Parts: sequence; structure tokens; C-alpha cells
Amino acid sequence: MSFKRPESVLVVVHTLDGQVLLLRRREPPDFWQSVTGSLEWDETPEAAARRELMEETGLEADGLVDCRLQYRFPIHTVWRHRYAPDVHENLEHVYLLPLPDVVAVRIAPEEHSEYRWLPAAEAAERCFSWTNARVIRERVPGGSAIDA
Repeated sequence: MSFKRPESVLVVVHTLDGQVLLLRRREPPDFWQSVTGSLEWDETPEAAARRELMEETGLEADGLVDCRLQYRFPIHTVWRHRYAPDVHENLEHVYLLPLPDVVAVRIAPEEHSEYRWLPAAEAAERCFSWTNARVIRERVPGGSAIDA
């Protein structure tokens, strides 16, 4: 078995007026998130962000913004088996994809069951991941922190 690289990307897709695209994972149930995914062993963070965006939404990454922001956090028990036994933390690279308006997306049905465009504050509340919620609150119009 080959283990996953403990490094990932988070791509928050949002409109200029603060609508945020969230994807609902098939497992675990009620796990809402932005576009995320692990880096392949030979991949840069930007290449992974572009690949995951296409795989999970069908969207091109034109206008992708590297926030030059990283978070380190413990790997959730649900996914621990995917990593080498001595690996306990993941390093996440953060990107934004601002769009002029909401668009229809093509989800990956094996990974996600639905998608929704939600106002930033509501999207932040719905996110399972604290890093995902924080980026929405701090970087997306209407997320609250940038509007204060």
C-alpha cells in the first residue's frame, strides 16, 4: 500500500459578492467543505489546487489566488489509515478562486453528493474544517472578519 503525502490544498471558490461554493462529502455524512485534496508526491501545491478544482468541480483555475497561507493540523481519525503510521499532521496550502457570479459545477459523484452556493457567513458555519471556516471568515466578502 502506498501512503498519501501529508500535504494538501484548500481552494475556496467564491463570488465577488460573497457566495461560497461548498461540496457535501459522501462520507462522513453532513461533511461540507470547499475544494480540497492531497498533493501527489511529485506535485506542487498550485498544480494540486488546479487539479483538485477540475476533478471536484469541473472549473478551470483562471484567476486562482495563492493566499501564501498554510495551516498545520492533526489528521482526522477517519483518514488516518491513508497515511504512514508515523505521520500525524497535515500541512494545508490555501487558495481562493474568486468568480464574478455563481456557476453550475460538475461534482465528482464518487466523492461528493451535492453542492451549494451559500452566503459566506452561512458557509463558514456549515464547514466541518476549522481551517476552511477561518479562510471563509477572513478572506471572503461577507465572511465577517473582513467586513468589520
